[in-house]
Amino acid sequence: MQPNGISVQEVLRGAQSTILRAEIELIGAGRTDAGVHAKLMVAHFDLEDELPTEFDLLAKLNSFLPNDIAVYKIVEVQPDAHARFDAISRRYEYHVITAKDVFRNDLATRLSNQHDFEAMNAAAETLKEYRDFTSFSKLHNDAKTNNCNVTLAKWKQVGDIWIFSIQADRFLRNMVRAIVGTLLEVGRGKMTIDEFRAIIESKNRCNAGTSVPAHGLYLVDIQYPENIFLPNP
Repeated sequence: MQPNGISVQEVLRGAQSTILRAEIELIGAGRTDAGVHAKLMVAHFDLEDELPTEFDLLAKLNSFLPNDIAVYKIVEVQPDAHARFDAISRRYEYHVITAKDVFRNDLATRLSNQHDFEAMNAAAETLKEYRDFTSFSKLHNDAKTNNCNVTLAKWKQVGDIWIFSIQADRFLRNMVRAIVGTLLEVGRGKMTIDEFRAIIESKNRCNAGTSVPAHGLYLVDIQYPENIFLPNP
């Protein structure tokens, strides 16, 4: 919920409350910066009474929601399951294009010069060796710890798009955009892999590169332990 604009949470919560004729409290798995896309987001809510068997909440929600919000699945979970705190990993993608494409202006960031993606991949691989990512955290954040366990960090080419995928148990505010911005410095030849390591080890945001624009970033997956899901009846 935002004081200065309409959010996905606000719209979805309003739709649920209207359809179910009850005040629904909707808790999301996290938040994204303005302009960031979510191919997948998870939220949980509680209901006092069971829905009738023939009541298709998924279909009703999607018919009620605007065209830029879609609900893919609704599943029953343990009473104490929490969309944010029970998540065991999250995965983001950052999309860049190397040629002008008017259809992707709001969906990817264009690189204006050649980049060495092999060097960027070598630098990205070193992220898995570290835990403290203060150098890629938004200054003056309120996180209790800047430690994250990165299990995937890799660039790949899909058609004419370069996609950076990164997965971790948690992320800091602005972390992915700051990492990508710094990796692009490696790709331009302005930073060596050893210098990239030194930036991580410095634990100083001022040493890292500029954060890339939000519109190239996508939240694509959130994983949970299987035991929080109830078996289908």
